[in-house]
Amino acid sequence: MPKKKQFDPYVCPNCGTKVEKAQKTWQLVSPLPDSYGRITITVMGSFVCPNCGHKWKSVVSKIKAGGSSVEIEGKKGVKKIQSKDSEEKANEAEVIELDLSDLDEDEEE
Repeated sequence: MPKKKQFDPYVCPNCGTKVEKAQKTWQLVSPLPDSYGRITITVMGSFVCPNCGHKWKSVVSKIKAGGSSVEIEGKKGVKKIQSKDSEEKANEAEVIELDLSDLDEDEEE
């Protein structure tokens, strides 16, 4: 039987009691980047219900870092922290155009 998707990892799936914080957390790093070149770092948590003693593991948050942006997906939703598109435009070099006829005139004089 497939498990039901739980939206809040801090709520006990057995009795519905809210847990303050995870007993233990750890990170899982995806070996392959997504289509935007970002690596996904998943923060997992191990929880114990203080009411019924039920133990479960759940995803606490996800971080997508690298490529063109950094996003954090957590309790409060998805938050885009940094976008390098504006920085790349600021780092563009100035284009200098030279007319070859101007160079020939300087050599003749």
